[in-house]
Amino acid sequence: MLDPRRWWALGAMSVSLIVIGLDLTVLNVALPTLATDLKASTSQLQWFANAYTLVLASLLLPAGLLGDRFGPKRLMLGALVVFGLASAACAFAQTPGQLIAARAALGIGSAFLIPLSMSLLNILFAPEERQRAMTIWLMANSIGIPLGPVLGGWLLDHYRWGSVFLINLPLVAIGLVAVALLIPRTAGHRSRRIDGPGILLTAAGLVALTYGFIAAGEHGWGSAWTLGGIAGGLLFLVAFWAWARRTADPLIELSLFRSAGFTWGTVLATLASFALVGLLFVLPQLFQAVQGADAFQAGLRLLPIIGGMLLGAKIAERLVEKAGTRVSVVIGFGLMLAGLVLGAFTKVDDGYGFTAIWVSLVGVSIGFTLPPMNGLALAALPLDRSGSGSALIQACRQVGGTLGVAILGTVLNAAYRSHLDVTGLPPAAAHVARDSASAAIALGSPGLARSARAAFVDGMDVTLWACSGLAVVSIVLALAFLPRRTDAVPREAVTIDL
Repeated sequence: MLDPRRWWALGAMSVSLIVIGLDLTVLNVALPTLATDLKASTSQLQWFANAYTLVLASLLLPAGLLGDRFGPKRLMLGALVVFGLASAACAFAQTPGQLIAARAALGIGSAFLIPLSMSLLNILFAPEERQRAMTIWLMANSIGIPLGPVLGGWLLDHYRWGSVFLINLPLVAIGLVAVALLIPRTAGHRSRRIDGPGILLTAAGLVALTYGFIAAGEHGWGSAWTLGGIAGGLLFLVAFWAWARRTADPLIELSLFRSAGFTWGTVLATLASFALVGLLFVLPQLFQAVQGADAFQAGLRLLPIIGGMLLGAKIAERLVEKAGTRVSVVIGFGLMLAGLVLGAFTKVDDGYGFTAIWVSLVGVSIGFTLPPMNGLALAALPLDRSGSGSALIQACRQVGGTLGVAILGTVLNAAYRSHLDVTGLPPAAAHVARDSASAAIALGSPGLARSARAAFVDGMDVTLWACSGLAVVSIVLALAFLPRRTDAVPREAVTIDL
C-alpha cells in the first residue's frame, strides 16, 4: 500500500536537500574574506572545497548500502544532525585546519542525505508518480546553488563570515522535525552482508579519481598528482570489479548494468551533470569579471537556469507519459545543443539579456533530461537495492561533475591564456594576469582589463563549443541505447510502518 504521507515526506526531504546545494556555492563568495580573517593560503582555500568533495565521494556508496540494511529514515536523521553540527563548527572555526575538518564533516552529512533521500522515491512512489517526485527532488537539490551567492553576498555585507554557514541551521532544524514526523520507517534488509573490501576499494577508487581530477585543475593534466590520482583510482575500481564478480553479496550488484534503463540512464545523467557543473563554473566568472556584477548579482543572474529547469521538467513530465523517456531526453539534449551553440557566439560587449536567453534554454534542457534519466535508472532498481543503486547513480554524477570542472576549466584557461595580451608587463604581473580574468582586472590597467575580458569571452566560447560536442554525443547515445519503456518495480517488496 502506498503511504498517504508520501508527498509530505517528499516535502520534508526537499527542505533537507536545499542546504546541500546552498552549501556548495555559499563558500565561493566567502573565500576572499576567509583568506584575510583566517590568514588562509591559496592551498588552504582550495582545501575548504576539496575536503567536502573528497569525503562526499568516498562515502556515497557505503551510505547507500547502510540505508538498504537499516532503513533510510534513522540514517537521514543522523545525517541531518551531523550536517547541522558541522555547519556550526564551520561558522565558529578559528583556524584554516578547523574549517577544513568541519567541511569534511559536512561531506559526511551530504553523503548520506543525497542517496538515501533519492532511494525513498523508489520506495514511496508508484512508477506513474515517480517522474513528478524525481522532478521535485532534483529541484530541491538545485535551487540552493544560485541561492548560495545571493544569500551569502547579502550576509557578508551585513554580518561576519560565519553567518554564511549558520543559515544552514534553521533549515536543518526544519528538516529534522519534518523527517521525524513525515517520513515513514521502512524495514531494512538485515540479511545483507556488509561488504568491507568493496567499501574500501570503492572509497579509495572514488577518492583517488576525484582527487586526480581536482589536481588537473590545479596543477595541469601532466602533473604526477593528476596522473597518479587518476591511475590509482582506476586501479582500485578495477580491483573492486574483480572482487564484486566473485563475492556473494557485493557493495554494487554488477547485474544492475544488464538493464539498459539503469546503465544508460546513469551514463546520460552523468554527461548532463558534466555539462551543467562546467557551465556553473564558467558563468559566475562571466558575470563578475566581464559584466561587472558582484557576488550577490551573480547569484541572481543564475536564477534563469533554475527557472528553465522548472519549466522544462514540468513539460517533460507530460511528454514522458505520452511519448516515453527517450523522446524527452533527445529533445532535451537538442535544446542543450541549441543553447550552448547560441552561447558560443557571445561577444564581450553583449549584455546580460543575451546571456539570459541561452542560459534559460540550457536550463530548460536540463529539466527535459535529468529527471527522466534519473527516473529511468531508479525504476530499474530492485527495492532492496534502492539505497546502494541510488548511491551509485549519485557517485557517477559526482565524478562527472568534478571531471566537468577539470576538463572545461582546462579548456577555458588554455584559450584565455592564448588570447590574453601581456605585452610589456613585468613577469610577476604577467603571471598573475594569466591566472584568471579577475586577477588581471584587479591589476588596475585599463588596457589589460579590456584584453582580459575579451580573452575570457573567447575562452568561454571555446568551452561552450566543447560542451556542444558533448551534447551531440549524448543525442546519439540516447537514440541508440535508451529503451522505449521503463520496467515497473513491484510494490509488494517494501514494508512501511505507518
